[in-house]
Amino acid sequence: MARRKGLTFYQKKKRLNPRIIKDILELFVGGLVAVFLAFVIIFSMGMRTSVIGDSMEPVLYNGQEILMNRIIYRLTTPKRGDVIVFLPNGNQNSHFYVKRVVGLPGETVQIRDGRVYIDGLLLNEDDSFDEMVDPGIAQNEILLAQDEFFVLGDNRNSSEDSRSGNIGAVKKDNIIGKAWFHMATEDVSIGLIE
Repeated sequence: MARRKGLTFYQKKKRLNPRIIKDILELFVGGLVAVFLAFVIIFSMGMRTSVIGDSMEPVLYNGQEILMNRIIYRLTTPKRGDVIVFLPNGNQNSHFYVKRVVGLPGETVQIRDGRVYIDGLLLNEDDSFDEMVDPGIAQNEILLAQDEFFVLGDNRNSSEDSRSGNIGAVKKDNIIGKAWFHMATEDVSIGLIE
């Protein structure tokens, strides 16, 4: 048998490096754990509901799905401008109402000339809100208790809210959560509610 002399080139068999396989598996498992934890956090903190009626237009529309944060108001209190989800008078047989907080605990609220007054001063609001034709029970000053909030719909002349005698001021215990994200129906996008 003759031996070849000179340079010879051997091709090494390619082997998967165990370290690379381990890194890939760790990345995959880490991704799965992160997705699982995200779902657990969102579904334990959040709750999905639908907007009923046109009282929050143009921010939220009838039938639009929203995700609410159910934990935040256990840690803090609603602030002026927050969009909250509540049961009117704690009525478990009612649908969820979605409205914007205007008056805070301890304040007096009154509606004069179609505008909101807090403690006798005109509330500085966005011009997109219409002047209210019907002040309802807020025609006279309403003193909010230490656990009550005055809420209005963004579509002020088409909203059943704290001006209505059957809703009135919303007690903190009846607030389910803060409207967090909304799902747009046309393009299936999600957005933060402001």
